[in-house]
Amino acid sequence: MAAGASPQKKSAWKALGMALTNRKTGFMLVFGFASGLPFALFLGTLFAWLTEAEVELETMGIFSLIGLAYAFQFLWSPLIDKVDIPLLRKLGKRKQWIVPMQVLLGTILVTLSLLDPKSQLGMFSLLAGIGAFASATQDIAINAWRIDVADDAATLDILSTVYQMGYRFSSLVGGALGLIIAARIGWPETYMLMGALLLAAGVIGLFAPNAAIDAEAAAASEGEVRALRKAGELSPEVRGRALAIVGLLWAAAIGVVLAFMIMSMTYAPEDRPNPTQFTLNFGPWIIVATIILPSLIAGWLAAQKKQGKMVLTEDAPIAIGGGYAMDHLYRALVLPLVEFVGRMGWSLVLILAVVLTYRICDAIWGTFAYPFYLGELEYTNDEVAFASKFFGVGAIIAGLALGGLMLTAIGRMTTLFIGGLLAALTNLLYADLAIGGHNMQAVSDAVGFTWLISQVPGIGSASLAKLTFAIFFENLAIGIAGAAYIAWLSSIVSKKFSAVQYALLSSLTLLVGTLGRGALGEMIEDQGYFDVFVLTTFIGLAAVVLVAFEWWRQARAGAKSGVVTPDATAQPAE
Repeated sequence: MAAGASPQKKSAWKALGMALTNRKTGFMLVFGFASGLPFALFLGTLFAWLTEAEVELETMGIFSLIGLAYAFQFLWSPLIDKVDIPLLRKLGKRKQWIVPMQVLLGTILVTLSLLDPKSQLGMFSLLAGIGAFASATQDIAINAWRIDVADDAATLDILSTVYQMGYRFSSLVGGALGLIIAARIGWPETYMLMGALLLAAGVIGLFAPNAAIDAEAAAASEGEVRALRKAGELSPEVRGRALAIVGLLWAAAIGVVLAFMIMSMTYAPEDRPNPTQFTLNFGPWIIVATIILPSLIAGWLAAQKKQGKMVLTEDAPIAIGGGYAMDHLYRALVLPLVEFVGRMGWSLVLILAVVLTYRICDAIWGTFAYPFYLGELEYTNDEVAFASKFFGVGAIIAGLALGGLMLTAIGRMTTLFIGGLLAALTNLLYADLAIGGHNMQAVSDAVGFTWLISQVPGIGSASLAKLTFAIFFENLAIGIAGAAYIAWLSSIVSKKFSAVQYALLSSLTLLVGTLGRGALGEMIEDQGYFDVFVLTTFIGLAAVVLVAFEWWRQARAGAKSGVVTPDATAQPAE
């Protein structure tokens, strides 16, 4: 008689079933969809509409701000963590931002559908720019909500996976499907439909649950501010100097971004700064000013407090006036970093190394994918759209589903390790394509995939089969790795500062992406795509080694604290 499933497997399936049937998971799917749809519309199909309308985008500098809103969204993440919106706070700490942004986005899309982009380009572009910033704000709040509401029933792993599935599906709806719909009913009708979807998401969001600690969040925040004046805390003078330095760094970074925005909207087209060059030249320095240097200051502060230096020997009087304002600014801007650095200690070096390397290939490769497909391999637009948009997005969603199952069954760090390994090795599939794709073609023929793709009307061929085969397995690996990575990144932040800490950590991808693209582009020019794919394979494998060290660190920390299975589904720190 065949043996039944092991207790551990039964427990994993039961946990997965509980998580998928939890109402939070359904709302997470809606929020993920609502998060990805504006991104696809504002950075993709909108430009297709304007191109079809014969609009010269260079004449309107505000379009360059759309990508900027997403790239530098972490700059206003402290506001999302700290500021309450009058009359809307009763919705919940995160929902007070999520619901209004979704309603605003839906209204903007409906309004765009009523405008003529050629004769009303000024209002059209202004609304698109506002929409991009509203969308980026929504993303910050949704990520924080996902971390805040995670519990033993709706686990962080499953919520992170479902969020990404909704996000990826909406990119298909707003991207390729949006183009198809527009070709049949027109662009205004398409954007009105998309706006209605976001308005519906806003209505649904009203009923989403808040975190268990949400009701006490405001009081807890005020208590944290008052606690800064207790004995054993850093003296107000030390905190004031640290806040001044960090505040100046953030002010300088925000000033640079605002200067770019003003020049983009007021300068003549020929004098207007290039957004790509701005991100390349200033992006890394903005990251250094807002994350790297403040983290070093936070580390010094955490060390001083741990050693009992520069601390209050007795309770200080309750702050009023300027001191009260300073304490609140310190809590919003500096304390999230002090908490994170103090909690992680020297492990922060390893964590940052994983953050900077694990998704490096994805962050860099996106810029060169289409030149590789269209220029180097000489595929047509229709062939690339089929392989990367329809088949590729489906593969990512399948990978996310598989990643979610693996997270529940074998644990977060195991899945992170396997996902990273698979993602690194799939670079070799593209290396084979770069030298003719003979191995890919042989495997595709052997498993019957070539026959299957050949049945696609109009574009099906053996050549398309090997491209689709490579994209399918790469995106499947990306889905598994993405599910594990977002879950891991979410698990290491504190629920008290989730908006700031998550936004800052995830923004580090911007740093490595902008620095890496230039070097990778030069390497492609000098040595060709094959050598680049071999290099990215080794970079990916280096990230896997770092994940192994992080896995060991967590296991060791779990053993010290008496946790038997630290790789299971640990929730974020309170």
